[in-house]
Amino acid sequence: MGADTGTATDTVSAPGEAPAPPAPATTPVRTIVLGTVGSVLLLLGGLGAAAGAVDDPIMSDSVVSWLRYGHGKMLSTVVVYVGFVLMVWAWVRLGRGVLARRVGTRPVLVAAACWTAPLLLAPALFTRDVYSYLAQGAIALAGFDPFKVGPTVLDSTALIENVHPFWQDTPAPYGPLFILLIKGTVWLTGTNIVAGVLLTRLTQLVGLGLLLWALPGLVRHLGGRLPVAAWMVLAGPLTVVHLVGGPHNDLLMIGFMAAGTVLVLDRHHISGIALVTLAVAVKASAAVALPFLVWVWAGHLSSSRWRAFARACAGALAVFGVVFAAVTVLAGVDLGWVTMVNASSRLVNWLSVPTAVGEILHGIIGIAVDVPRGWVITVTRLLGTALLVFVVVRQWWRAREGGPDAVRRAAIALFAVALLSPTMLPWYLTWGLALAAGLAWKPRQLAVFVGVSAFMVAPYSADGETLLYVWPWMFLAIALSVLAAVSLVRPDPLRWAIRPVRD
Repeated sequence: MGADTGTATDTVSAPGEAPAPPAPATTPVRTIVLGTVGSVLLLLGGLGAAAGAVDDPIMSDSVVSWLRYGHGKMLSTVVVYVGFVLMVWAWVRLGRGVLARRVGTRPVLVAAACWTAPLLLAPALFTRDVYSYLAQGAIALAGFDPFKVGPTVLDSTALIENVHPFWQDTPAPYGPLFILLIKGTVWLTGTNIVAGVLLTRLTQLVGLGLLLWALPGLVRHLGGRLPVAAWMVLAGPLTVVHLVGGPHNDLLMIGFMAAGTVLVLDRHHISGIALVTLAVAVKASAAVALPFLVWVWAGHLSSSRWRAFARACAGALAVFGVVFAAVTVLAGVDLGWVTMVNASSRLVNWLSVPTAVGEILHGIIGIAVDVPRGWVITVTRLLGTALLVFVVVRQWWRAREGGPDAVRRAAIALFAVALLSPTMLPWYLTWGLALAAGLAWKPRQLAVFVGVSAFMVAPYSADGETLLYVWPWMFLAIALSVLAAVSLVRPDPLRWAIRPVRD
């Protein structure tokens, strides 16, 4: 992690600010323990409440199987949410120490490791996507085209019955590298769903390792602070609970993307573009970063701007073509996945800004005229897509000076893709976060980030069913998320403590 020793003597400040004086170093043991207890509760509660395998040998036919049904499942669900609250509480306390420069990088990494480790053994939390992954790997292993057929083509009941019914006929929307990896996972684990989930999660940890490697470089180029970046990306609930606890292949994608971005910034253009190409070969969303990195490459060349751009563009296209073609051949698939990248648009939820606008408009219009909901949402989604294209192109054009500013604008574009696409899922926010964490963040901006991160566990139940239209739950989640946000910059906002809490 570079020269950072994990002490609180890091005094890098945002531009225009006077350097903060060094503060006494501290390791927030109680905070780390608090978050670890929360993570263990997520594991234990998840055994009954999360999206466990249908024929889990531990939970399906044993003395604890009652935790999956009736009052047992209700109890398990309570334990899951208590665990999440404890983890967020610990994360906010850790963040206060980081902002006060009392906590350096090393304690943040220790906290991230302690909070992540229990979830490596957990069933799928707040999603069932991993079962779709395994089915897609089995489809490819059986010789079918995973980009043309869905899980129902399989003979294995174990692989089909764990996939959410909504996705059982849906082909894979992921790239050839991910299909290659998940095919290897199924080859090793067969129809053992529990082993498949655990091995998939371990595979995704490669992305976590790449993020760990990339963060010092991103901070060095973008002007942020390493403890803050590590706290945001490695210890935050978006990564720990969603990407690892899920698990989601977005972790692998953002790891390749962040590492490749650092290499391009460091003038290792070919290897950097190659890594970002691997990110695209996991999930297409990473392709948004590539045009911005072309500007970075061009900015390192000594010729005129447009000549440099042409050279960088030709080089990037050549690297992309060779690497992507090689991975596609190794995976034994074709380019059919390109037609499936918008598969998630079948989902309708108000986390997507255009979809939310469509639902609100439909409610207003419906007072006077009976118009099908789908028509209104389709129109607002089309307008949202047009706005998205405008935002991405504008950011790309304004990034033409290259350098760190191009990476900052790439992060903005990735956030825009997450929010303005027809469908938005909570973990999509990590696309932009993987790059933006290296920027210099103000405390109020971080408070907003905390509130959003805390809320993003609320849209789905522990077993992956939507809760977005359970309005009492949404209002409670929003209120608690606001409390978490305020708590970052104003300890004990409810004035419950008799004296200040110190680690």
